Amino acid sequence: MRQTRRLWLLLAIAGLLLSLLSGTAAGARPLPVSPKADGKPERQQMLGHDQRIILIDAGHGGIDGGTSHGSILEKDITLAISRRLFLLLRSDGFDAILNRTGDYAPSDENRWLRSSSRHLRDLAQRKELAETLPANLVVSIHINWAPSPAKHGPLVLYRQEGRSFLLARSIQDQLNQLYDVKESPRAGKPFYLLNKITATTVIVEAGFISSAADRDKLCSPKGQEEIAEAIAGGIAAYLMEV
Repeated sequence: MRQTRRLWLLLAIAGLLLSLLSGTAAGARPLPVSPKADGKPERQQMLGHDQRIILIDAGHGGIDGGTSHGSILEKDITLAISRRLFLLLRSDGFDAILNRTGDYAPSDENRWLRSSSRHLRDLAQRKELAETLPANLVVSIHINWAPSPAKHGPLVLYRQEGRSFLLARSIQDQLNQLYDVKESPRAGKPFYLLNKITATTVIVEAGFISSAADRDKLCSPKGQEEIAEAIAGGIAAYLMEV
């Protein structure tokens, strides 16, 4: 059972690496290393390549659309932001991996867990991929929803553990600046990924699909790029701190 699980996971990882390498060649762009206008060097110059693997978990996918607003589906937004985040981190010199590169559910690749629950197979595949790599950081990208359209802004959830909190706080600070809000990260006690993955893990709720203002940002290429840049900035700031 364990050998079968590992074989399927290794095959999944090989497929991801092939698709990501081809995608990077087509879409990645190097960041300039010249100083910024304020005199501070770019993240690439400060951090470089430090051999720490960052797994970007694009939430939902395939049959699992996540939350929605009309025809707008969470799975499409999370993938768009995650792809941008992947390219930013790779161009900064980090070992970043994206756990899905298209519109499919990770449960489709789980051939080892004998469970009738597609949701459980999906979560288990995400967890096992993080452990098999092995990832040092896991950043899971999601979109929020609330009954009231007045509820808006980003929220980062953490495991009640020091490093997870520090990473969540760092990403939350960057997203707060982007959204012009003053939210604090929150403990996400009941969430499977936060409880099961041993690596430092956070869940980023990038905004509320139920908020018109957030939706404009979440659905536009410019807004998605800004969100990805904020998350990348938070990751880089955390890695400089620990």
